[in-house]
Amino acid sequence: MTAVYLFREGKLLMLYRVGSRVVAPSWCGVGGHFEQAELNDPRACALRELREETGLTEESLEELRLRYITLRMKNGEIRQNYYFFAGLKPGAAVRGTCDEGRLEWVPYDSVLKREMPFTAKTVLRHYLRVGCRTRCIYGSVTEAEDSAFTELAEF
Repeated sequence: MTAVYLFREGKLLMLYRVGSRVVAPSWCGVGGHFEQAELNDPRACALRELREETGLTEESLEELRLRYITLRMKNGEIRQNYYFFAGLKPGAAVRGTCDEGRLEWVPYDSVLKREMPFTAKTVLRHYLRVGCRTRCIYGSVTEAEDSAFTELAEF
């Protein structure tokens, strides 16, 4: 799966997702499942989901970057998620409605107070504490209590 978090003026765009077969109604990023042609291209999946759920295209974004890749075992299934972050260019607007749920700009200091999937919460906790000040890509394995994040260094 992919998720995209957009930031603007101290807020993150979040989606209160309802009707998912995998996630109980909760707050998360814009995103979703890969289509067959996207299996080797998480960026293409993220951009398609962003367009479908918000009406935004890549031209509306500032620096769309993959920042986190996570692994979690849940219900006998290995779940791999790709988390992207980007700024929203001045003048760009998010479509007012979304078929997947309700979109809302959430102040940074309120993000972690929202009910959300466990892995998303660990990613956002790390991003708000560490990741927002770096340009690194982090990998993590989600454990029962938290996620263990490691900077993915090129060598």
